[in-house]
Amino acid sequence: MSLKALGAKIFARRIRKKVNKWASNPTRTQERVFNQLINTAKNTSFGVDHHFEKIKTFSDFAKHVPIRDYEQLKPYVNRVVEGEKDILWPGKPLYFAKTSGTTSGAKYIPLTKDSIPTHIRAARNAILCYIEETGKTDFVDGSMIFLQGSPELSEKNGVKLGRLSGIVAHYVPKYLQKNRMPSWETNCIEDWEQKVEAIVEETVDKNMTVISGIPPWVQMYFEKLQEKTNKTIGELFKGFELFIYGGVNFEPYKSTFEKLIGRKVASIELYPASEGFFAFQDRQNEKGMLLQLDSGMFYEFVKADEFFNENPKRLTIGEVEKGVNYVMLVSSNAGLWAYNVGDTIMFTSRSPYRVVVSGRIKHFISAFGEHVIGKEVEEALKIGAEATGVLINDFTVAPQVNPEDSELPYHEWFIEFSETPQDVETLALAIDNSLRKQNTYYDDLIKGKILRTLKVTVVPKDGFKNYMKSIGKLGGQNKLPRLSNDRKIADVLSAMINK
Repeated sequence: MSLKALGAKIFARRIRKKVNKWASNPTRTQERVFNQLINTAKNTSFGVDHHFEKIKTFSDFAKHVPIRDYEQLKPYVNRVVEGEKDILWPGKPLYFAKTSGTTSGAKYIPLTKDSIPTHIRAARNAILCYIEETGKTDFVDGSMIFLQGSPELSEKNGVKLGRLSGIVAHYVPKYLQKNRMPSWETNCIEDWEQKVEAIVEETVDKNMTVISGIPPWVQMYFEKLQEKTNKTIGELFKGFELFIYGGVNFEPYKSTFEKLIGRKVASIELYPASEGFFAFQDRQNEKGMLLQLDSGMFYEFVKADEFFNENPKRLTIGEVEKGVNYVMLVSSNAGLWAYNVGDTIMFTSRSPYRVVVSGRIKHFISAFGEHVIGKEVEEALKIGAEATGVLINDFTVAPQVNPEDSELPYHEWFIEFSETPQDVETLALAIDNSLRKQNTYYDDLIKGKILRTLKVTVVPKDGFKNYMKSIGKLGGQNKLPRLSNDRKIADVLSAMINK
């Protein structure tokens, strides 16, 4: 065992004890975080406007601070972007994480000297918890790759600006820098296809032990490696032990990855966002990710089916239940307050609190009142793919409200396969049956002949890649929406397919 591996093992035990300490005292931990946030920000513009000096309890907070999304918080954010200080959090932020909003255009999420370390610690602790649980440390001596956005930063009114993954690239610990891939120059390549080609050239002959990134873009990297070497990833990288991912559910990609790799590889799921590093998988055999209750973030939860009510009930960590779909709100040391992240989550455990991401509150299909959510379509696709033995590259779902030939409306599933199956109808029926079992509203619409069973439209090889490229969102941290309540994506895909 190398000195680095031995040090990692000792450090992992120490960190696990710290994690267990706050995880076993969730309510007290969140109360402490809440009080720190309110006391620190009470003299900011936001704190003064919302009477932070009067806030002593969560009830006070809910009374004075309404739920906001980015658009509603934007007047304050704009002041920060223009260079004002002490607006949402004391002083100025260190960075703006620039993200692409669906309705807001570019979003500028502040990252402060207090919030940045929580991102770094959570990513580090995810790996250390894996080491503590499994005892495996050999991978720390191999090469590690993190597929991410460019680390090059611009500046806006004295504050550095970039993609979150590019910003955190500046905080890679020194003990990882020697074996971290790709090179700085390659990481700065903006064109994603050129970047992947360069990464392949740099890594093809290395001892890659850890590979990290959003699944569809890592899959693209694996496919390029396989094309170049005619080997499985497991043959090429014999020491490849750990796949770290986030951003999208891995299940639809799992079978394809196992085929590309040629063997099973351990994985760690992360839940990072520009707004905060919310959770990570802390146990290999437990479902869900450990919610980060001690990372400068105070959480609230609203039942998803009540969220659009006039005054939805806001719950704290001690009031949530397992298996309920919640919208997650966060107040943080980055200066976000009762902020709607946009995600829906479900708790898989309350001791400790572990979550899975069930979808996006604005990403659903309810053209007929069925309210189908992301978790349901992903589960249905997983079951359908397993039943028929197909391998999925990517997919998205949209309603077809006005079909031709006077047939009943339906849900249209656009699916790109590794190899197009001969019998797509059998897959469609298996997916449909699973969806009907999960969603009684959808089942009732089928039974009542309001909807017909779903249709699968086959997307040609690289179809989704070409779509993402056409809208300027190829690679990095960009993700294809799993489902939409309109035909904006579907119509573009249909036009591309029928060219």
